[in-house]
Amino acid sequence: MLDSVGLLTASPWIYAVVALSVLLDVFLPVLPSGVLVITAATAAAAGSTAVGSASVAAAAGQVPHEVPSLVALLLCATTASVLGDLVAYRVARRGGARLDRAIARSRRLTTAQERLGTALSRGGGLLVVIARFAPAGRSVVSLGAGAAHRKVKEFLPWSALAGMAWAGYSVGLGYFGGQWLGATWVALVVSLIALFGAGTLAAYVMRRPAPGPA
Repeated sequence: MLDSVGLLTASPWIYAVVALSVLLDVFLPVLPSGVLVITAATAAAAGSTAVGSASVAAAAGQVPHEVPSLVALLLCATTASVLGDLVAYRVARRGGARLDRAIARSRRLTTAQERLGTALSRGGGLLVVIARFAPAGRSVVSLGAGAAHRKVKEFLPWSALAGMAWAGYSVGLGYFGGQWLGATWVALVVSLIALFGAGTLAAYVMRRPAPGPA
């Protein structure tokens, strides 16, 4: 399995795989987009084509050059995140009465839609950024913004900030985890725990009731 991961991170296709995973996980939150980003960043930190193969490269006296670029990973993940948000937003905005009824049957979607509308109308969209880290939170907020017919100029800047924050956090976890702990499963697991920890905290914040008017 490590060899398969190494082959993927050593190939330029890693960017396409990461972009597709990040783009689609707004509709399929089970896709391991965060895992892919962290794994690629860990490989980049190790200066190796595979997580766990650094010792082999060292024994051969060579360091492979085919490693993911951190800048490219950041741009790829951020761009795909924003595009995915916009696709979900457009789908929900044009969904019509059928989608409105589906959202009305979901307390989670209805609550998120109300909170998001209040936040955007007050000139702030921190909820969009927080939701990007929560499991399925990105889907809830993007669909809620579209169904509520929020203006693109209200939603897009916060979506871009959310994408940059999530991509930066994920790449940072993989890179610094690889630097400090080496390109091993230990570094990968620790980084993933930190990612899921942020998601748990974000989900808790999203579940809290919105504060009433002062």
